Amino acid sequence: MAFTTAPPATLALSGLLGSQPALASLVQELASQWHALRPGFHRFVLNQGQVMLTLCIGDTLNLLRQQQFAADAVRWRAPEAEAASLWIVKALARCCRRGTRLTVDAPNAQAQSDVTRHLMQCGFDLQTPEAATFDTAPARLVASFNPRWTLKKTRQTTLASALPVGSCAVVGAGLAGASVAAALARRGWQVTVLDRAEAPAAGASGLPVGLVVPHVSADDCALSQLSRSGVRLMLQQARSLLLAGQDWAPSGVLERDLDSGHLHPQDLWHPQGAWIKPAQLVRAWLSQAGITFMGQTEVSQLRRRDGLWELLDEHGQRLCRAERVVLANACGAETLLQRLRRDEPGRAVDLARLPAMHGMRGMLSWALHDGKDPGEFPPYPVNGSGSMVPRIPVAGGAAWFMGSSYQAEDQPERPDHDNHLANWQHLRSLQPALADALQHKFESGEVKHWKNTRCVTTDRLPAVGPLEASEQPGLWICAGLGSRGLSFSVLCAELLAARWGAEPWPVEASLAKALNALRH
Repeated sequence: MAFTTAPPATLALSGLLGSQPALASLVQELASQWHALRPGFHRFVLNQGQVMLTLCIGDTLNLLRQQQFAADAVRWRAPEAEAASLWIVKALARCCRRGTRLTVDAPNAQAQSDVTRHLMQCGFDLQTPEAATFDTAPARLVASFNPRWTLKKTRQTTLASALPVGSCAVVGAGLAGASVAAALARRGWQVTVLDRAEAPAAGASGLPVGLVVPHVSADDCALSQLSRSGVRLMLQQARSLLLAGQDWAPSGVLERDLDSGHLHPQDLWHPQGAWIKPAQLVRAWLSQAGITFMGQTEVSQLRRRDGLWELLDEHGQRLCRAERVVLANACGAETLLQRLRRDEPGRAVDLARLPAMHGMRGMLSWALHDGKDPGEFPPYPVNGSGSMVPRIPVAGGAAWFMGSSYQAEDQPERPDHDNHLANWQHLRSLQPALADALQHKFESGEVKHWKNTRCVTTDRLPAVGPLEASEQPGLWICAGLGSRGLSFSVLCAELLAARWGAEPWPVEASLAKALNALRH
């Protein structure tokens, strides 16, 4: 048994550094992200998106059954147990296309014999084994997937093949749209992002500051698991694109357990929690090569013509054409889809499966720190019933932010003063002493505000995926991120892009199913 404080990524790859110095930066980048690796899928985006690593931790057979890709080549070390190798070969075959090359390292002669039989049974053509001495090295088998039967596509959520890289229009320039545009542009797509506002992040994504923190539940539900994956991906993007201390900070976040009903609630410290300025991230994404931003451009109608999608304004004038369209304009997507249903009634059956979305108003209370600040301000963000985020750099100094309120858009809007008091009540639950010290500011109107409307689905999970049943769907959506845009935007974008490219998915198929756009 060995004990070490060095990240396993560094230990595993350190042997490569001497012979391949070019890998040193990748090793260091990976090591900085090698934390909290629980069983399941973990996606690492390295070298500005040029290298993707999907690490799966757990039982090999179960993890293979959660995969949703067709591999070009597979390398596998076979187990010694015959029964285990049969089912693993069957699961591997499910991840292969005709012609996929499989290289197998068998630990001994018996395992080689077993695996050879299982490969032939599952549709693999065996090539001449490479020379090996069983008592000094594993035997190596090379095979090609070439079954004698017709392959049938049974995974309805997986495209039969990658979509040809081409042009894409993304409607909406908030966290959802910008993250999708960046993920697709990194893969070679030419992306046009359209937004009715003059500048990006003009809606809820213009939040002055937000927290990146995973959802925690006693049963570790799908929301909790998905949010962990999303937080990991978001922190990778922040480290790569934002200025630490100005646009974001890995501050850690204290989670107050206020809703459990426990007599003595237990606080939870998130060492990987962070605060981020979402608008800065949106602008960084949209500045990447391959992305064109069109502001003051409101899309009022979608039309399919001559094999391309046309996006039209309110007068029916064409704004742009593209092979694929992603609706990432929050609740505005429903307005476009209602018009599309009227123009093309045949789409009604598919679109009826999309979860309903509605707006939720929210308001932040904030003020600049001054020399009279009470000493009760925490040194890090505190989250729970609302959140207190102190010492954020802004024009004129540093500011604290408290919020936010939550009110359905279809209800009469509450006065700002009432929302300030509601935020103060949340602060009393989080930090009573600080709330007492700031009570005068809240009641006297000295506190400023920022407000906008989030888009949430009925089940509080984003809707990501195609909006039509087709072998090569052209209309997609990424919307309904609600209050968790910072936790979900990169995950949703990577999931969508992976599906377009027939790549490995960033999360297990069973978890991704909870995000599927046509899930009802």
